[in-house]
Amino acid sequence: MATLKIKKGDTVRVIAGKDKDKEGKVLAVDAKKGRVIVEGVNMVKKHLKAGRESQEGGIITREGAIDISNVMYVHKGQATRIGFHIDENGKKVRYAKSSNEAID
Repeated sequence: MATLKIKKGDTVRVIAGKDKDKEGKVLAVDAKKGRVIVEGVNMVKKHLKAGRESQEGGIITREGAIDISNVMYVHKGQATRIGFHIDENGKKVRYAKSSNEAID
């Protein structure tokens, strides 16, 4: 499996779907399914039964997962593609292809 270019904590912009052009922080990444959960994007309603954790049941709204191909990394306010290269220390790092700057 290839290395994912989007990681937890990244700021991303949605480029397709009902929430197009919304930005948010990545809360979780599912590498096996190729999906991400982005803060404030793809809000879905979930019916909860009363249980031990929550004494009350009801309908809650939370973020749903979207495909990783529908999000793009935001670097300095601009959506950009991400690549990998080896730095001078021999470490593999991500970089923004639009500005050719290292991300982390």
